[in-house]
Amino acid sequence: MNIPSDLRYNSSHEWVRLEGDIITVGITDHAQAELTDVVFVELPAVGRKVDHGDPTAVVESVKAASDIYAPLSGEITEANPEVEADPALVNTDPYGKGWIFKMRLNDAASVSQLMDAAAYAAMIH
Repeated sequence: MNIPSDLRYNSSHEWVRLEGDIITVGITDHAQAELTDVVFVELPAVGRKVDHGDPTAVVESVKAASDIYAPLSGEITEANPEVEADPALVNTDPYGKGWIFKMRLNDAASVSQLMDAAAYAAMIH
């Protein structure tokens, strides 16, 4: 199971990469493996304001549809058109080309509330 140490994690299996006050959000390798083949991604609207825990996007697989939650509070700044065109990127490259959305945080320090790789690994095992 791939759990990059430079990312932060939410208990609902989203990963976060912080760059300034912008975070990139996707689902973890564990989550994509549980979903199996992702066939559709519903992206959030750019400009939408979300609070921590809000359902923000949807990933559908051959097994189930799953909400992707806002890991922190802020505003959606970008949605990844590549996963809309090729949802399998969520499976094949969950930490790279398979990212789902970016958002500007209300408070960049809030990232410290998320789990580090060791805590996430302990949670899923």
